[in-house]
Amino acid sequence: MEIKNCPGLLLEGFAGYSPLFLRRMFDGHKVSHILPYNAPEVDENDKKKFLQNRKRISISGMQEKYSVLIEKNSLRLTGENEQGTYILKPKPYGLYKTLMAPANEHVTMQIASQVYSIPAAENGLVFFSNEEPAYLTKRFDINQGGTKLGKEDFASLAGKTEENAGENFRYDYSYEGIAELIKEHVGASKIEVEKFFNLVVFNFLFSNGDAHLKNFSILETVNGDYVLSPAYDLMDTRIHVEEEGFFALTDLFKEWHWSNCRIKNPQHHPCLEDFIEFGKTIGINESRVNKLLEPFLKKQEEVGNLVNKSFLDDETKKQYISHYNERLMMLNSR
Repeated sequence: MEIKNCPGLLLEGFAGYSPLFLRRMFDGHKVSHILPYNAPEVDENDKKKFLQNRKRISISGMQEKYSVLIEKNSLRLTGENEQGTYILKPKPYGLYKTLMAPANEHVTMQIASQVYSIPAAENGLVFFSNEEPAYLTKRFDINQGGTKLGKEDFASLAGKTEENAGENFRYDYSYEGIAELIKEHVGASKIEVEKFFNLVVFNFLFSNGDAHLKNFSILETVNGDYVLSPAYDLMDTRIHVEEEGFFALTDLFKEWHWSNCRIKNPQHHPCLEDFIEFGKTIGINESRVNKLLEPFLKKQEEVGNLVNKSFLDDETKKQYISHYNERLMMLNSR
């Protein structure tokens, strides 16, 4: 397998992880980008190890996730009573282009942090011994001393479970409702609401149809208060599933509120006016909303550069950029 770009920060000219990525992701440990395991479905012995690990990890979600840690500059699955500091996500099942999912999530997370300065969980790609890619992310709810920080997703904060709200409990909500929960549970909520606004716009722009209640969280700080957690689980979901609508949740607003632009356009897609009104509704003054929107309204050359350097195949790169351009046009509609 030939690698020309860092599987972490997508910097050119690296056959493995760059020194900068090693510092950010692994505290300087010279960790290999190759795992000492085959993908679970390839090797029966390795599959047993992954199944045992899966029983121990407490991270929720639909996709298979595994707990790993660093030992002697190598990543390995955690054993019983060991605290993992990284989460490994192999390709999911039952989707279109499933092998592209790890690279999709990786490049989308890198675009969020590198292009739009959205705080995001440290992440990179890693490869099984049979060269199949997997997504790797550093746990932000474990501090350097190994202590677990408090973390609650917004399904929990909203009091929604499958038992009391049905199987669609993650999605039957609004982004305005999440903003209200941020104000209720976060001290410096003005700053965190602006971070949340940026993330909502980003998810629309990059077709993330999985931005549901469990994919937003608040995180305990060392001082014992709470902030919006770094972004996680960002990807262009349209590459992998057929979707209806433009948001993972019911809509931006708690109650029906469409701009004239959205009512009139044939697709009824959200327009610039909708996001301006959304920002104002969640408590950001209009001049500040316009300032926050500026980087999202411009075609960002670095988006194309990162996608081209990513580990997506050529066909999926074109699809990813096409989705971005389509949503950018929608966002700029008036």
